[in-house]
Amino acid sequence: MIARVETAASAGINFYDTADIFGLGHSEDILGETIRDTDKIIYATKVGNVARNDQFTVDYSKEYIMAACEASLKRLRREVIDYYQLHSARLVHLQNGECIEAMQELQRQGKIRYWGLSLNSFDPTPEAEFLIEKKLGNGFQLVLNILNQRALPLIKKANQNGYGIIARMPLQFGLLTGKFNASSAFASNDHRHKRLSAEMISTVLKVMDPIWKLCDKYGINKTQLALSYVLSYPGVSTVIPGIRTASHVLQNTTGLITLDAEDMQMIEEKGRTDLIPVMQLIERQG
Repeated sequence: MIARVETAASAGINFYDTADIFGLGHSEDILGETIRDTDKIIYATKVGNVARNDQFTVDYSKEYIMAACEASLKRLRREVIDYYQLHSARLVHLQNGECIEAMQELQRQGKIRYWGLSLNSFDPTPEAEFLIEKKLGNGFQLVLNILNQRALPLIKKANQNGYGIIARMPLQFGLLTGKFNASSAFASNDHRHKRLSAEMISTVLKVMDPIWKLCDKYGINKTQLALSYVLSYPGVSTVIPGIRTASHVLQNTTGLITLDAEDMQMIEEKGRTDLIPVMQLIERQG
């Protein structure tokens, strides 16, 4: 992981998104240890998912969030977190109010600059609308890619109300890189073992064929097309594709373009028609 972070930093990547639950703090620790020129780096991390007694659960209490923020600051070697996110908090947690009180208190104390919410993959709207209506927080992290376009109305509304957007999963676990086929296999301990079944891959290859033709038009590969689609929305502040190897840094940061309006409309039309069965299959597999 250190090599990947160093490669990203050398390539000029200045935005890093993590969470205190990732590696039980190890991810934050690696970032803090590896990147020292922090004046030019923007750190986003998350709070609320916890591991206790060998079980993963959630804790959005004010007491826990205040303590967790201090721990994240220590691991990141920072005095302030640029963007602090409630990690998949649901409406009931927001309505309880403790997590919001904690974020506002941390902001008053100067421990965090901005805060927001990392939203549910398949139904991001209720929690986002709660914050927008009450004018709370500063942004949202959500899933957006060619296959999963459910957040498009929300992105528009958030943008109109001054909220920033972090788009995650632009490549949908690699499905939108074009590197897999129906015979692709994944290790049993790889989360894609269940998510990217032969049925899933075959279905995606079939419905994506007309969209992939845009690669020839723009002279880019499938990964570049998938990332360019997300970044072509003005309301998207940044995208976090993730990197498994150092070589992914170059693959995910070159050849990115703004797609023509007519091509964006075509992809959105597919999202309302041909891609609906794909999304239903993705949601069933989790």
